[in-house]
Amino acid sequence: MKQIFIKIIICLIFTLILYYFMLPPINLSDPNFWVFLFIIVVFYAIIWMLFSDNVTIETIINNKKVKKNTFPYIFMAILTIVIGLIVIINVINSPVFNAKSYYERINVNNSNFNDDVAPVDFNNLPLLDKNSSIKLGDKVMGQMTDLVSQFEVSNNYTQINYNDDIVRVTPLEYAGLIKYFTNRSNGVAGYITVNSVDGESNLVRLENGMKYMPSAYFFENLYRKLRISYPFTIFGEVNFEIDDEGNPYWIAETLKYTGVGLKKEVTGVVILNPIDGTSKKYKVEEVPEWVDHVYSASLIIEQLNNWGKYKNGFFNSIFGQKDVVKTTTGYNYLAMNNDVYLYTGITSVSSDGSNIGFVLVNMRTKDTKFYDVAGAEESSAMASAEGQVQQMNYVSTFPLIINLDNKPTYLLSLKDNAGLVKMYAFVDYTDYQKVVVTDASEGIIKAAENYLGNNITAGEEKTQEIVIEKINSAVLEGTTYYYLKTTDDTYRASIKVNQSILPFLKVGDKINITYKEAEINEIIAIK
Repeated sequence: MKQIFIKIIICLIFTLILYYFMLPPINLSDPNFWVFLFIIVVFYAIIWMLFSDNVTIETIINNKKVKKNTFPYIFMAILTIVIGLIVIINVINSPVFNAKSYYERINVNNSNFNDDVAPVDFNNLPLLDKNSSIKLGDKVMGQMTDLVSQFEVSNNYTQINYNDDIVRVTPLEYAGLIKYFTNRSNGVAGYITVNSVDGESNLVRLENGMKYMPSAYFFENLYRKLRISYPFTIFGEVNFEIDDEGNPYWIAETLKYTGVGLKKEVTGVVILNPIDGTSKKYKVEEVPEWVDHVYSASLIIEQLNNWGKYKNGFFNSIFGQKDVVKTTTGYNYLAMNNDVYLYTGITSVSSDGSNIGFVLVNMRTKDTKFYDVAGAEESSAMASAEGQVQQMNYVSTFPLIINLDNKPTYLLSLKDNAGLVKMYAFVDYTDYQKVVVTDASEGIIKAAENYLGNNITAGEEKTQEIVIEKINSAVLEGTTYYYLKTTDDTYRASIKVNQSILPFLKVGDKINITYKEAEINEIIAIK
């Protein structure tokens, strides 16, 4: 009886220690739970055999036969059966038998680019990527002599919309175990914001420090705090964001699986206050509007690839591959309508260097729009831009997709070995050989002017009623443009601005237009 008690104590202690470090959800659909359970069962079996009443040091040394203890073998047999059942369940729920459900993981709607994406406003364009933001954040931290020896900057750098500004935000972290012990009573001092438009960087000091952080130890560690608060919840990615008042929060995805580890889907988020540790779980439809990242980019890319792969069934995805498409390598973010959108191209599985279109996915709602516009793959545009200055050995960033001159256009930055932006490149989405690079010191507006070949104004829009005195049309690079002459000025409009009005305009018509001032004013909307 005493030995049985000792076995139980040893096994319970091992279970608690293993749980403390692994932090698996107590959830049958999560693979980590089964790994945790498997390790425990194996350990229990070993302990039961080593401390069996029939096993002594003498019998082990002399290799004597002992009466077999069947208890650990029963354990292992049950575990084997369970693993077999998991395999069977997962095969049944795999794409082999459920290709349609994998195809429908994300609802992709066809849409019109010019209807959804406003003409680019160069005063509100996020030109800084994550790597550039990291350099600016490190520079700010280096100037804080009282903090730099105690804390380090996290590489989180979540891109968010903050009071109509596009910024990346990242917290400070404890700089090791010793620094944790010396600072834990006050917590982490603050976070850094980097404006993605103009590069303005600031360290925001908090009146009360953040205690629940990834770099904290013991029960103040963020992931341990989440697990203890929600033992049955499956967590995905965790991002750092701030609300409209600048208060910091951790945003943790909550997930569900089909079978064991299959067909991952977001059910909502847990929002945790890193200062006092309070938290609240939200369903997807209940998430506050200030939260920008409910769905992780990796999950969206996975679901888009399932959508592109299984449209015509599992076997077609392997053999015939009719209408099988995939996302391109890489993605970027756009800020629109107070939300953050993921952009990535859609290309055929034949990898012919071109896109059949691209998608924009709302990171908060997963609303997904597909734009059926054939064009160059991002890697081709990047290589084309780099080729313009190959003697400089500059490296291109992954492109932004913008609405320039009523056409989707790639905007890229070219960086030197130090990671500094040296040039801007505009690349035609439909023809990546049309590329213009401009020295970054001249500014993004000048770069756009060089690309378009005329003068543009940075986001200045005007609305006016005009009377047409003369009208002509011309086809430029496959797009029809209408040139409208009035008593005082000349205007130009792409057919894409309004296909139901432009072809039928005639001299004497009175129309209401929204336009941008230029040498030839560019019409962007007609009523």
